Amino acid sequence: MLKFPNAKLNLGLRILNKRPDGFHNIESVFYPVNYCDALEIIPSESFSFETDSDILPKNNWDNLCVKAYELLKVDFDLPPVKIFLQKKIPIGAGLGGGSADAAVTLKLLNELFDLKLLDIQLEKYAAQLGSDCMFFIKNKPALVTGRGEELQAIDVDLANCFIVITTPSVSVNTASAYKAWDEMFGSIQRKMETPLAELIKLPLHEWKNTLENDFEKIIFNDFTGLAVIKAILYEAGALYSALSGSGSSLFAIFGSEPKLEMIRNKLSEKGIIIQLFCIKK
Repeated sequence: MLKFPNAKLNLGLRILNKRPDGFHNIESVFYPVNYCDALEIIPSESFSFETDSDILPKNNWDNLCVKAYELLKVDFDLPPVKIFLQKKIPIGAGLGGGSADAAVTLKLLNELFDLKLLDIQLEKYAAQLGSDCMFFIKNKPALVTGRGEELQAIDVDLANCFIVITTPSVSVNTASAYKAWDEMFGSIQRKMETPLAELIKLPLHEWKNTLENDFEKIIFNDFTGLAVIKAILYEAGALYSALSGSGSSLFAIFGSEPKLEMIRNKLSEKGIIIQLFCIKK
């Protein structure tokens, strides 16, 4: 059985405060996009996990797909399976690829072995695997709060837009990004702000001045090339551009088909070589 776990974008991201459990309360809007890995699970005589990625941990048991299988195996008599994961979504890019892979593993196993788990039950399992994993069970635009596990459906439609996703060669460690945020801004009391649920209703061309990703205040200091990429995306006509999650991927939303070659050339002039991917939503 084969499925295609997709990425997500963060339309705005606020880091509200650090929680007693060490996680952070956030506010963000998650939006699914058609930028996908490929995940195949088939029954087998013995369990195995394979991937074409040379970046993922060599120890299979550290992979979220394997953890998802083991989590369900505690409650269900799952037979051995062979899992193969083909990676296309960049790792450490803020696009939620690993979380999507884990959530889709749960959904595939549920379907393959007719476990009859409802979405609300799958979400409870997903929450044990990672903060973003729950989102990919229903995989629809959502206002995300808490540590990422509190979801509320939200009406956002980018169907007539072109979305460009850029991924430079650098990778950002999310835990380190949160630590840097705490060191720089953790003691500052946030002022009352317009909820993201209201800001997201504004016309798309107004998002540029209203919808922010807090991680940019940290990440752009360490990786100055990211600010250059964002500026060039706006020069190319983007209506809105932002870091996704803690990065390092930046995305841009265009009202008409962007000139990708021009963007590549401008970035190349700055010595920036990136993966560049365009989605017609």
